[in-house]
Amino acid sequence: MDNALPAAPAPAAVDLAFTVNGNPARVAVDPRESLLDVLRERLDLTGTKKGCDHGQCGACTVHVDGRRVVSCLTAAVQVNGRAVTTIEGVEGPDGELHPLQQAFIDHDALQCGYCTPGQVMSGLACMAEGHTRDDAEIREYMSGNLCRCGAYVGIVAAIRETARRTGH
Repeated sequence: MDNALPAAPAPAAVDLAFTVNGNPARVAVDPRESLLDVLRERLDLTGTKKGCDHGQCGACTVHVDGRRVVSCLTAAVQVNGRAVTTIEGVEGPDGELHPLQQAFIDHDALQCGYCTPGQVMSGLACMAEGHTRDDAEIREYMSGNLCRCGAYVGIVAAIRETARRTGH
């Protein structure tokens, strides 16, 4: 006797319309899909990294309406009608590096580079939120982003310098 349950039907696709890095995006998604998977697999924005897929490492950090989120735990349907910014969207109008990206290079704030996009996105949010009074505060507000290579000293220095230079 077969006691297997029949497979549940796939949920109906949901049509999303939102902006990504200032450009309109339309995509039909499974309502269970994460924003991370939609960005990487549907929109080919692979700068956002899949690290732990559990919201614990910060490699997938993006901004939604200017606020940082871990995209692996954000349902794609939550961004309908909203603005998403990924690491690909922080460069200048002529393709020049954002000052924080340049500071990461200048301060050796990266080694393997895997966590760097998430670190930069969180660093930008840290500055925008006004959490750069001192190194301890920067470390506290960056604590959701892990770097397996241990480039934390450079990361904090890059954020501190950029905040000072840009008045954040």
